[in-house]
Amino acid sequence: MRTEDSLPDVRDVLAAVATGLWRWDNARGVVTIDAEAARLLGLPEEAAVLPETVVRARFHPVDWNEINGVVSLALTESTLAEVRLRVMDGDGRVLRTVRSRSKPERIGPGRRDVLLTGTLQEVSEPPAGARAAVTGDWRRSREAFLLDAGRALAEARSTDEVLRVAAGLSMPGFSPDGLAVFGVEGNKLTVVGHHGQNTGDEEPFLDMTLETSYPAADVVRTGRAVYLSSPEEYRERYPLTWPLASRFDRQSWAFLPLVAGGRTIGAWMAAFTYRVYFTPDERSVLTTVARMLAQALSRAGDAESARELTDGLQRTMLPTLGPSIAGMSVAARYVPTGGGLQVGGDWYDMIPLPGAAHGEETGGTQRYAFVIGDVQGHDVRAAGLMGQLRIALRAYAAEGHRPDAVLARATRFLSGIMTSRIYGSSGGSNKGEDGALPVDEYADLRFATCLYIEADPSTGVLEVARAGHPDPVIRMTDGTVLLRPTTGGLPLGIDPDADYPITRIVLEPGETIMLCTDGMIETGGHDFATGFDRVRAVMESPGPPAPDDTDGQLHDPLSGDGLEDLADRLVQAVHGPSSYHRPGPLVDRREDDIAVLLMHRDLHATGGPVTAGRRTVVTIRQDEGERISEARQQLRAVMHDWADEEQVDSAVLLLSELLTNVLVHTDGDGLLAAELLGPPGSRRLRVEVSDPSDDLPHKRTPGELASSGRGLVLLDLLADAWGVDPQGTGKCIWFEMAEHEPGAGKEGEDAEAAEDAAPELDEAALDRLAEAAENL
Repeated sequence: MRTEDSLPDVRDVLAAVATGLWRWDNARGVVTIDAEAARLLGLPEEAAVLPETVVRARFHPVDWNEINGVVSLALTESTLAEVRLRVMDGDGRVLRTVRSRSKPERIGPGRRDVLLTGTLQEVSEPPAGARAAVTGDWRRSREAFLLDAGRALAEARSTDEVLRVAAGLSMPGFSPDGLAVFGVEGNKLTVVGHHGQNTGDEEPFLDMTLETSYPAADVVRTGRAVYLSSPEEYRERYPLTWPLASRFDRQSWAFLPLVAGGRTIGAWMAAFTYRVYFTPDERSVLTTVARMLAQALSRAGDAESARELTDGLQRTMLPTLGPSIAGMSVAARYVPTGGGLQVGGDWYDMIPLPGAAHGEETGGTQRYAFVIGDVQGHDVRAAGLMGQLRIALRAYAAEGHRPDAVLARATRFLSGIMTSRIYGSSGGSNKGEDGALPVDEYADLRFATCLYIEADPSTGVLEVARAGHPDPVIRMTDGTVLLRPTTGGLPLGIDPDADYPITRIVLEPGETIMLCTDGMIETGGHDFATGFDRVRAVMESPGPPAPDDTDGQLHDPLSGDGLEDLADRLVQAVHGPSSYHRPGPLVDRREDDIAVLLMHRDLHATGGPVTAGRRTVVTIRQDEGERISEARQQLRAVMHDWADEEQVDSAVLLLSELLTNVLVHTDGDGLLAAELLGPPGSRRLRVEVSDPSDDLPHKRTPGELASSGRGLVLLDLLADAWGVDPQGTGKCIWFEMAEHEPGAGKEGEDAEAAEDAAPELDEAALDRLAEAAENL
């Protein structure tokens, strides 16, 4: 080596290769250039210190606007800032295109300003294979793409959805052929998901430590992106892991860090089947997508953790239905609300009861309690209260109490919990000086609705107690669906001394009873009427029993998996895709938790003959005159498809007359039993009203102005048959009607007499009649 041959000065070398130097001081607003840089910018060929505005005027405005983005990206990645700029003359013509390569660094107080030092060199055309020059249209496409990508990633709710969105992104001007998202567990890389590769291709990367010479490991370890523009560059920088990547036949790779919350949670790989030089614009797009992808994955991970926690909490609190019940099938569903923590206060339960039925011999048949309820709210506190209340109900039921006693104890239990919120756990008061609770304390006071049924599967007898909950729904053997009114009391937790009367229902073979919370009816903007119509349409869809082709016996459509299928279809009608096409009439479309419990008594449970008819039973107590309207509604529902509407009106009128007579002329309660049998078109309706009085009615001839005495006259004129049957205690008055086409009923003198004796009464008149009976 000859030491006298020293290297030339750097400035001379740069001048020899037509490369200028420049320094841009953002804090001072000045640009320092040498003579060669001045020549390239179309200025006098001499070194100078120029204001930033002078230099900016020499560049195309679109290119100048790109400098800030390129510099920001270079600062983030700790790399050189490289950008191509068009130099303009005073008339707006392009003189030449220069390439700037510079090293940015932050300076000044708070390191907010930037000092940019680098070179300027003229370039005649882009290198072979490089992308075309950046244009305004490309930038607009990039902005639109980033907006769409951000919106799609923000809407993704799970990790799988995030990966599907990332795989479907089509970047402007360049789109990767293969994608992979790497995570970190301890000191190892994990493959969260990939696209563009075959299943199983990720196996060689599963046990890779962060110390491995692999681009994704480097990115996670250092937090800096790695861009590999060619297979040669990949092989040179990562010779140990190049064989793993070479089999995918890719030409370029970009590995970017996924940073969320200030920490690197993984790496994102974008691989291309063609050569990509990763210009600053392309790096900017990839970096922005990586940031959005990291935020989306972080949100999805947090949401999945929260869902797993709340699902586990809800599964722990909700029971399994336990062993099968002889002669009865049971199905249940719970669907949390779609928003928030997806945990709420709805629940259902099935409780085996001890011993026989309250002094009655059951032949050793096991009785069960079925419970459904709804604690106010859709939060963790509602779920906690639900768990406490459910345990208390199980304890009271296990002690052998009747349904009314179970709910009476439950309301005292919940009232006690709410009282502790008011007076404090130590007996002190949480009230303020004015004697009122703070607003947040009022928000924590809750109530609960509940419906409790004690069932005897062998007889189908159900004893129902209700605390502010929706009434049960009965699906009869022929597919008719009725809302079954029951007496009830206040919701639990409002009045510690509330009473809950019992209503007895008999579930006939082939009938199904549905218990549900209000979310099943009102979700989707429905009120109670339209929501019940939606539920009724689903429950009626299985149709009546049909003869089996093999043995000729009636086939129960809800036996086996039929009840489970009905439960699924009920949930789908409220939360499935079809629910969005049939919204309710209300503007408020909020969602609510849904709990539904179905009990079906097997069609052949008794072993006797099976008749596919309709039957309803309603008890009217002496102090419940207003419930006569419920009885009329029940009878109309039973006759909803009766051929002659005038006959329906006549039957309702006769029923109202008989029930009113019971409340007016006796001291006991009235029992309605209505049954409809036969095929459509030739059916027969039988209505029985029983009371405990032994006094038999007598047919009278009322005067023109008389206000009573027409009951038996109406029966004689409007019914096809009627009678009075004495019973062991009391009597039963009944009437029957045969179905016929409109206009084909009684004619002539009987019809005219009926019109004279029975003036037409509308629903309001019938209500006034029931009110008068109650007052008497």
